Amino acid sequence: MIVVADTTPLNYLILIGEIELIAKLYGRVVIPAAVREELLHRGAPDAVRNWIAEPPEWLDILEPSRKPDSWLARLDVGERDAIALAEELSADQLIVDEIEGRREAERRGIPVIGTIGILREGAMEGLLDLSSAVERLCKTSSHISPAILAALISGI
Repeated sequence: MIVVADTTPLNYLILIGEIELIAKLYGRVVIPAAVREELLHRGAPDAVRNWIAEPPEWLDILEPSRKPDSWLARLDVGERDAIALAEELSADQLIVDEIEGRREAERRGIPVIGTIGILREGAMEGLLDLSSAVERLCKTSSHISPAILAALISGI
């Protein structure tokens, strides 16, 4: 299975202590170099910068071999390169939260999942307590609506 990830879901999973969940669910995960740079940005939380400074064995960092097309130019560099890489690798899954990135990936036929979906899958596999994970997620700078979180919890 080939899984490519964008910045925001990795950021949230690191901050709530559930980053290993994506390795448990998918094995290896690929990120573009631009996502690595976003995670290393001086404005990123210390925990995020420390994590990516010494990436785990299951994380591969690649660069898309082709220049992204003009449709991707309107997205931020991490999303743009994650979608381009997912397309190039014929990825089975793209982990992305931002709505514009999700829409563009879906338009291109790339299956997408976000932070919430990852947590839900992890809970369904018995890998985490969803209520606890959602509570920790709410304490981050997450912009997830309480109604969506309540529906997520009640759906398991």
